[in-house]
Parts: sequence; C-alpha cells; structure tokens
Amino acid sequence: MFNHVETQPLPTLSRETVDGKRMYLTESGLKYPSVTTVLGARNIESIMEWRKRVGEKKANAISTRASTRGTKIHGFCEKYLCNESVDTQELNLVEQDMWNDFKPVLDRIDNIQHIESFLYSDHLRMAGQVDCIAELDGKPTIIDFKTSSKPKYKSQIASYFAQCAAYAIMYEERTGIAINRTAVLISVQGEQPQVYIEKRDNYVDYLIESRDLYESKQ
Repeated sequence: MFNHVETQPLPTLSRETVDGKRMYLTESGLKYPSVTTVLGARNIESIMEWRKRVGEKKANAISTRASTRGTKIHGFCEKYLCNESVDTQELNLVEQDMWNDFKPVLDRIDNIQHIESFLYSDHLRMAGQVDCIAELDGKPTIIDFKTSSKPKYKSQIASYFAQCAAYAIMYEERTGIAINRTAVLISVQGEQPQVYIEKRDNYVDYLIESRDLYESKQ
C-alpha cells in the first residue's frame, strides 16, 4: 500500500482545446497554454517532416496507437498509486508486458502528495497536470510517466525534463515548496523501463526558450 500525505490543496482548473492547443483557465480568469503545447511548438517542424516522410495514414495510425497506449498506462499508474485494483484484461498482451515490467519502478514511489493534479504559473504563463509529486527512492520528486515503442537516449528527452521543470516551478509558486529533483519514468515496449533523474534548474533555460518561441508565433 502506498502512503498518501496530506498537503496543501492545488487549484482546480478548467481546460479546453482551441485550434489544436490545450488551454487552461485559472481561478482569476487568465488563460494559459499547457506545458506540452508550449514544448510541442518547438518540435512542430520535425513532426511535420516525419508525417510527410511516412505518410499521413501511417502517421495517424502510429500516433493513435501511441496515444491510446499512453493513456492506458497512465490510467493504470494512477489507480495503482491510489491503492485501487487494476484489471490487466483491459490491456492487450503488449501493454500487459509493459505494465508488469513497469510496476517495480512504481514500487519505488511512496509518501505521495499529489497525483494528476492541476498546476499553473503566472511567471511562466503556462499550466498543466502533473502526473505525480511524491518521494522516489526516499527523495521528494516531480515525477512524469511516459511510454515509448523503443528506448530513449537522455539526449532525446530534453522536453520531458523541461516539462517536469515547469511543474516544479508551478508547484513552488502555488505552495512555496521547492522541489529541485525531477524524474522521467518510461515504460518501453519489449524492453525494461527507463528511469532518468535530473535537476529542475538544469532545464529552466530550455523551458523559457520554448515559451518565448511559442509566444513569438501567437
């Protein structure tokens, strides 16, 4: 059983998708783009080139499969960490293997403060939904869950770390609690999970550059 720690409540935000961009509405009426929308704008050209190279039909199929799998694994992570039962019959055989390999990584988490909670920052002018804020291996950590069809090199996932850095900044702005340790936990098809640990401050510059680029195109 995972221990859940009482802590300061986080805001409840409403969200909508406008022209393919996820936007969040804060309690004060301000509208901010999601962190993933901001970071995704940085890679839009390479994504379009990939879609052109493989063809729209194949690109759509790959994207849909990846999105569906990611949503399922995320949902299982949330239930498992909330001490709820999970039914692996809801997963196909590939997903079942990924989930069974991923559970030992999740077992390194405890003293959970927040799961799938909304955050925003007036300083960053962004918002989002953090996967998990808890202790990982006994240390307070901003945690993000990812799925992948193949292993990722650390050099490939700067945007993942920047996403975690954004959540850490938002969390400190909303609560006054500073957490500089971030973790990206990746469930990989046919391979063992990957666990990458980084410091928030190492990716703040990347995050701010991405925000400025995004805003310059609006």
